[in-house]
Amino acid sequence: MEKNYRTFTMDLAGRTLKVDIGRVGKQANGCAFMQYGETTVLSTATASDKPREGIDFFPLSVEYEEKLYAVGKIPGGFNKREGKASENAVLTSRVIDRPMRPLFPKDYRNDVTLNNMVMSVDPSCRPELVAMIGSAIATCISDIPFDGPCAMTQVGMIDGEFVVNPSQEQWKIGDLNLTVASTREKVIMIEAGANEIPEDKMLEAIYMAHEINQSLIGFIDDIVAQVGKEKHAYTSCAIPAEMFDAIKGIVSPEEMEEAVFTDEKQVREENIRKITEKLEEAFAENEEWLALLGEAVYQYQKKTVRKMILKDHKRPDGREITQIRPLAAEVDLIPRVHGSAMFTRGQTQICTVTTLAPLSEMQRIDGLDENEVNKRYMHHYNFPSYSVGETKPSRGPGRREIGHGALAERALVPVLPSEEEFPYAIRTVSETFESNGSTSQASICASTMSLMAAGVPIKKQVAGISCGLVTGETDEDYIVLTDIQGLEDFFGDMDFKVAGTHEGITAIQMDIKIHGLTRPIVEEAIRRTKEAREYILNEIMTPAIAEPRKEVGPYAPKIISIQIDPEKIGDVVGQRGKTINEIIARTGVKIDITDDGKVSICGTDGDMMNKAVEMVKIITTDFEEGQVFKGVVVSIKEFGAFVEFAPGKEGMVHISKISRERINRVEDVLTLGDKVTVVCLGKDKMGRLSFSMKDVAQSPRNNG
Repeated sequence: MEKNYRTFTMDLAGRTLKVDIGRVGKQANGCAFMQYGETTVLSTATASDKPREGIDFFPLSVEYEEKLYAVGKIPGGFNKREGKASENAVLTSRVIDRPMRPLFPKDYRNDVTLNNMVMSVDPSCRPELVAMIGSAIATCISDIPFDGPCAMTQVGMIDGEFVVNPSQEQWKIGDLNLTVASTREKVIMIEAGANEIPEDKMLEAIYMAHEINQSLIGFIDDIVAQVGKEKHAYTSCAIPAEMFDAIKGIVSPEEMEEAVFTDEKQVREENIRKITEKLEEAFAENEEWLALLGEAVYQYQKKTVRKMILKDHKRPDGREITQIRPLAAEVDLIPRVHGSAMFTRGQTQICTVTTLAPLSEMQRIDGLDENEVNKRYMHHYNFPSYSVGETKPSRGPGRREIGHGALAERALVPVLPSEEEFPYAIRTVSETFESNGSTSQASICASTMSLMAAGVPIKKQVAGISCGLVTGETDEDYIVLTDIQGLEDFFGDMDFKVAGTHEGITAIQMDIKIHGLTRPIVEEAIRRTKEAREYILNEIMTPAIAEPRKEVGPYAPKIISIQIDPEKIGDVVGQRGKTINEIIARTGVKIDITDDGKVSICGTDGDMMNKAVEMVKIITTDFEEGQVFKGVVVSIKEFGAFVEFAPGKEGMVHISKISRERINRVEDVLTLGDKVTVVCLGKDKMGRLSFSMKDVAQSPRNNG
């Protein structure tokens, strides 16, 4: 069959990136069949023919589909097919969405779906990266209006050296996980997790990725020149200029400025409600304008706020450009939980609760990885409607909540103790009590203190803060705002979140609404966040709790770890788990045993934990003559009694060894259930342990 499609290739970080156009998916507006190494992703871009009516936003959906056949797995569960998107799939979709959304026309209302289906995974070429590049190519070659191209590169760090587009393994073990998206001139998205990377080193990595993105953009330009479609016309949903003029005649700029410039979110919303009612009355006879009124008032607010910030350096709540809102921190807010802390910044308030559990309760993730992944630290973030004064039922975490939880988790992982230092699974849950800007960064501060209050020996404190941006007509005309509130986020151009310790950055997430940031803006944002972070750590968090508590709290499980001979694991477990289950039943503890013989005993009752430890030690001991045990009479025979001294472990006391006086019947001295102390005499002719009761006092190993 004659080839009827085009293939494009380039060398990218020492591996071949191949793109087939026109080979599959011909009914999509744009389709790129991507291969990087042997990782294969089908990326498509599709738009509806007509705009969706009754909306005031651009309806973009980004999907990242993980097919388990890509790694030779059959899905678990009864259905044996892929279910809802995994957390990794949601996060990948967000990373694709954030840089691409601002490049679509702001007044475009046609539904657009970017779909990425992972069909095979080469561990040396991460599928997430291929999907990011594939989405950009599929959209650029389509007829969908899009101000591209854009490109994305990932950077890792191994032993202090940068690695471009690292493999799955390098991504896991490296000190840096950085994703950077760019247009021809500017950076449009940054996502990073880092092991306390200094600010200057992070900037170096960001702009290394930006330079590599330029070669990718040249590659995409060539593809578009050869196979790209002409962009289609669309119905603009922009507000008519004459409507804006009419609104300003009714509500003056001074009146709008007075309405929006207040530090109380509820007061502002009430002011805008009154203005909207006034305009509704004025436009009662104009149905077309009434339909656009909500968007028009929003745009009027936006223009007012941006003008005052940019020209007059006046913020809605009266703060200075670099000023942080009032801060407060406290620990031990919630009784009986393992750890709790609350962090407040203005009208943003987060309470984080920490829960500790044995390592057996780690989260197991079955995804596009060669092996099942165990996740020891879990951070979950919740955003209930009451936190913003709204009423709607909870339907579980959405993409935003998952993204915010993952960001905080990424920020805190570098300072957590190792499993050997602290053998616990750890879960933190951040509850949003009140929200008016940058709750994700507040959750990092609250979680740090909550972990310390729970007795988790984190290496350092981590704090987070966000900077905003308002730009003018030129690249040099801009204002960077420290600690943006909700209004500045909605009407501004950037949300630049940075978390870290005193020594360096642990996480970055940058969202923008414009076509990119210049290097001076990026540098200033990173500098500002460092200054704010230092202030929060020194002046707010340290006074609340200066260091991790030396021990876990009274309601947290305690863990005792002992090492046994791996050859004796079967003795502890017993046939079909009988022995270990008996220990658990008698003591109420949880027991985990690793393949190398590490036994973790978890419980809240110290006496019971010590009893379980003693049982395990007895079971795994090579029995020698002279050892003394305490046990229970479990069977009586004519010739003696059997004593269980540990679950599943018994020895026999011959009738002649029960008492120093001669006895005729065992029952004259012992009954079932009696607790006795015995000394080991070795093994009898049948290989059974032989015990004596009468010789206990004479044993050199009897400690009384």
